[in-house]
Amino acid sequence: MSASNAPITYASAGVDTEAGDKAVELMKDAVRATHGPQVLGGVGGFAGLYDASALTRYRKPLLASSTDGVGTKVALAQAMDIHDTIGFDLVGMVVDDIVVVGAEPLFMTDYIACGSVVPERIADIVRGIAAACSVAGTALVGGETAEHPGLLEPDEYDVAGAATGVVEADALLGPERVQAGDVLLAMGASGLHSNGYSLVRRVIAVAGWQLDREVAEFGRTLGAELLEPTRVYAADCLALARARDVGVHAFTHVTGGGLAANLARVLPAGLVADVDRSSWVVPPVFDMVRRLGSVPWSDLQNTLNLGVGMVAVLPAEGVEAARRLCAERGVPAWELGVVRSAEDIDRSGDLGEIVSGTKGVQGGGVRLLGEYRTS
Repeated sequence: MSASNAPITYASAGVDTEAGDKAVELMKDAVRATHGPQVLGGVGGFAGLYDASALTRYRKPLLASSTDGVGTKVALAQAMDIHDTIGFDLVGMVVDDIVVVGAEPLFMTDYIACGSVVPERIADIVRGIAAACSVAGTALVGGETAEHPGLLEPDEYDVAGAATGVVEADALLGPERVQAGDVLLAMGASGLHSNGYSLVRRVIAVAGWQLDREVAEFGRTLGAELLEPTRVYAADCLALARARDVGVHAFTHVTGGGLAANLARVLPAGLVADVDRSSWVVPPVFDMVRRLGSVPWSDLQNTLNLGVGMVAVLPAEGVEAARRLCAERGVPAWELGVVRSAEDIDRSGDLGEIVSGTKGVQGGGVRLLGEYRTS
């Protein structure tokens, strides 16, 4: 018996299984909305089932997988008590890594760890994940909500997810396809996306800014700007990859590490991508972080996307078709630069600022040219 002679139950230890059941009831319609005929069984099974017989139409199918989380952006969602958008950040971080190799993301699972299950809050999170999966054309086949009292505060949570996709072997995109003369086509970001929030949160904390502060440059509050959901590019990238008049050779997803570091990962040795920093206007939120925290441009570009969320590497003759397709799909796109032979750059003598050897990938490099524009 306990010291107080009162029985100790799971509920008194801080875990409410009935709340978990209620959360499932609240979210299940949103989850089911992502299911096509390939998804078998209902919500609540031990495992999500996906009919893989469709893979028989592939000559040599390659499975692609990715897993990720949202990071400290969840702290802003918790502070603002807005939980139905963070799912876009999670899905974007996961499926858009898969689509980089040309793979179609087939299905996804999620994991939510929380201090206390509040059914409405958990359901909001999952509804956001389901909505983003629908945008990506991905089935949400399962997930898990774990209550961790004593490890997390009652209003704290974290989210993670994993997805699986497929690509035909001879349609695989990547460094092997990239050639000198290829053009870099930038695809605009919706905002900060889901990286660098430790820096951003530190800047606004030191400045003493509150999330409900109205910011004229944003036309809304600081909190609303910082919580802007990540743009999910999966369907847009697949449309580009499948367009015969575009001929995409590679994509890079601009996440942690910034544009140059991520672009270098999809370039082969012997090639250098020239990136023109003056080819776009850096959105106000990034310049706000820079000015408010006196953050050096070098640190900013190595941490945040600065307005470029995805880059397509493609032949010059496919650029106009790619831009038209992006415009039709509502994605801002512009020419960011060009891929050159490293030998040509060596002969020119203008090495500039070259980034290479990132994330353990010893491939090509990225040369940053010009100055950023903020207006």
